[in-house]
Amino acid sequence: MGDYIQVLVLIIIGIILFWFGYSLFFGPRSPFYPGWYPWSKWGKKPDGKGSPGDPQVCPVCSMRLDKGDLVKSLAFPYASGAKDRLMYIRGCFTCLEKDVPRRCPVCGLELSMEDYLVARIFDRPHNRSHVHVLGCNHCKNMGKLMK
Repeated sequence: MGDYIQVLVLIIIGIILFWFGYSLFFGPRSPFYPGWYPWSKWGKKPDGKGSPGDPQVCPVCSMRLDKGDLVKSLAFPYASGAKDRLMYIRGCFTCLEKDVPRRCPVCGLELSMEDYLVARIFDRPHNRSHVHVLGCNHCKNMGKLMK
């Protein structure tokens, strides 16, 4: 009876070691996994592009922001009784300093260096603020008001 238990324990240990080895070499974090690249741990793509609505992505040029990078913006104070604020987004360092195409995520219009995005910012008490882009100063007709 003791020999059967010992064989059963060794078989279980062998299955666990086989599963561990398989997941180590062929799991999603393995270099042999399809679509794996070293920066996938940080969620970056090789070209640094992302979707405009993703977190840590500049809404103007769609470039992924590194840790510590900020988007240049101007947030206005609250209106009376409002839960959100108006915000103008100029862009990140990449789209303000380098020759990267700047586009409005709503209408797709190519933006010049003077153009900006109009957004609403919702401040949450214990979480990060939520920003909702409404459009650029041309598709929101604010370009006429500012000039």
